[in-house]
Amino acid sequence: MRARALILVALSSFFVFGYTQQQPKTFSNPIISGFYPDPSICRAGDDYYTVHSSFEYFPGVPIFHSKDLVHWRQIGYCLTRKSQLPLDKVRASGGIYAPTLRYHKGKFYMVTTNVDGGGNFYVTAANPAGPWSEPIWLDQSGMDPSLFFDDDGKVYYTRHEGQGDGYIAQRTLNLETGKLEGPLRKIWGGTGGVWAEGPHLYKISGKYYLMISEGGTSYDHSVTVARSDTAWGPFESDPKNPILTHRKLPKLPIQVVGHADLVDTPDGWWLVCLGVRPQPPGARFHHIGRETFLAPVVFDINGWPVVNGNGTIELTMPAPCLPQHIWEQLSARDNFDKPSLALQWNYLRNPDETDYSLTEHPGFLRLQGSAVTMSDKDSPAFVGRRQTDFNCFASTLLEFDPNSENEEAGFVVRGNDKHHYEIGVTLKNGKRQVLFRKVLKGKIIEPVRYVDVGIGPVILSVQASPLSYEFSCKSSNGDVQILGTALTKDLSVEEIGFADGMCFTGVYFGMYATGNGQKSSTPADFDWFEYVSIN
Repeated sequence: MRARALILVALSSFFVFGYTQQQPKTFSNPIISGFYPDPSICRAGDDYYTVHSSFEYFPGVPIFHSKDLVHWRQIGYCLTRKSQLPLDKVRASGGIYAPTLRYHKGKFYMVTTNVDGGGNFYVTAANPAGPWSEPIWLDQSGMDPSLFFDDDGKVYYTRHEGQGDGYIAQRTLNLETGKLEGPLRKIWGGTGGVWAEGPHLYKISGKYYLMISEGGTSYDHSVTVARSDTAWGPFESDPKNPILTHRKLPKLPIQVVGHADLVDTPDGWWLVCLGVRPQPPGARFHHIGRETFLAPVVFDINGWPVVNGNGTIELTMPAPCLPQHIWEQLSARDNFDKPSLALQWNYLRNPDETDYSLTEHPGFLRLQGSAVTMSDKDSPAFVGRRQTDFNCFASTLLEFDPNSENEEAGFVVRGNDKHHYEIGVTLKNGKRQVLFRKVLKGKIIEPVRYVDVGIGPVILSVQASPLSYEFSCKSSNGDVQILGTALTKDLSVEEIGFADGMCFTGVYFGMYATGNGQKSSTPADFDWFEYVSIN
């Protein structure tokens, strides 16, 4: 398996540039894999864009671009400055929830909620790749805000309101002042499922359609719809609700489908939604996060939307009849030779800029370990990317010579603050060693393993399969040592749960450095990081 991974690394170093070719008959779901939940989609001409929740990670609200709804590339983030996204010491899975993206008269609007840092706000941009404006704060704190631009110039602000199950409420937004106007009015309570949330308002063939999610963001998740002659209702529920759910279909490989958004295309209406792929299929453990899926929508003879003919989605589906456009495939290896980090990399909460450098040791990412650890509700010296494949191989080359036993640096597989696995270089009994540590529910669950590593660079690696991780290190003399294994399900949302720290996110692979309570005197230099999908 390891030899195969190395071959794939070499092959994936080639670039495949964006091009258009004959449209295939089918496509594969998810269209954006890994932790990219709560998708919202909009169209601008022949281009399509999505945004996604980012919670405690920074920068916030990743934005993707497609020309065919199937092939997507990240082009930036909506929130790239601390002034836009204050995240100091937010709880795990706090921060940014459920953004909505809309395009109106040449301008993009993204509205969302910072649940720990100010409530609802929106930002704007002429170019979706950025830069985006400073936040325009709204005097509301409820979650899942959405905007709808009506034909008569009115702008409707729609969101979840109330505690517990709640309902959908609405006001109007004055774009000139950036202020909400009029009273907050209840417009629909849903069909009786818990957590009426994720609303989006549309005007289709003269009718106003309100699409929401119900059942909670778990295995009873569903999408329901209602319509009215006015934006204020009364809203009539679709007699066939829910229009999308897998809640009574536990054997399907996709579960938890919901939180959907519609887009009109030359090939008719399509829907994006979130879902998960439990591992093993049929079980109820998902660890790489809520992902983004695609399905066709048609309106029946009575004018109600029907998703994929039967209200479900599949891993392989008929492709949109749009010209196929495949984007450049990036190299598997990041050599850290650019002036800024690539778009796949994130920090935890708002980073301390003194912890990071791409210039002090050119060609390396330098992390200066602070007192903060991976278990603290803070911002450690950490740079990570999403795990986007069940079968993959990731590794990094580290140069690090710790001066004291509190100093360490290495590779982390992170679920949240209290659930993570590390392999790192440290000093133990006067010797430079590699450690392997498992932290679950905030505690080290097994004795930390230490192995001698000698001097020189060290390659730290993880081999991922759907059910487990295998950790290893390779010293400068070429010796490879297997350090141990860990279960993927222990980093799943279901195992982490909500009593011991919320978890709406997915697994990250990353590099870290720490002084474990005090600042490190020695920087950690990462020469490269490699991520290879193994199909």
